[in-house]
Amino acid sequence: MCVEESNLDVKEYKVGIAQWKTTEAPNKLITLGLGSCVGVALYDPSSKIGGLCHIMLPDSTQFKRNENLGKFADTAIPIVYEEMIGMGARKKGLIAKIAGGAQMFTSADSKVIGNIGKRNVDKTIEVLKKMGIRLVAKDVGGNHGRTMIFDTCDGSVFLRILGKKMKKL
Repeated sequence: MCVEESNLDVKEYKVGIAQWKTTEAPNKLITLGLGSCVGVALYDPSSKIGGLCHIMLPDSTQFKRNENLGKFADTAIPIVYEEMIGMGARKKGLIAKIAGGAQMFTSADSKVIGNIGKRNVDKTIEVLKKMGIRLVAKDVGGNHGRTMIFDTCDGSVFLRILGKKMKKL
């Protein structure tokens, strides 16, 4: 429990598929259903400002209908970054934690479309690196879904994985 939590009401914000949210301590951000999708938590430890996006697809340039900017790694991460800077986060101090990118199904279709989970993870890491945001933790791949809980008090991220104990990322 952070110091701020004892004096303020903690709000928990749900971040749906292809959505994002930014907030500050002591609030929490939660996203459910990370299968092949990737959850990206950005955090500035000095201001305790954080953001979370739930990415479905890697690259907006591959689609004609790409107006939902929360859907893609190459558009959602920069939006969260800019919102956080606008709230007072420091550019230099931002860190990232990511989870998801599982291969949930195997079928003949996977040969045609490829492993979307891996492609989401690869593009997310590429975008973070290009933006100069340090990736400090990840739990990606496999064949299981995840729920991601991001605490802006200290930047901790907890993962719920069906049939397993809660895991700190």
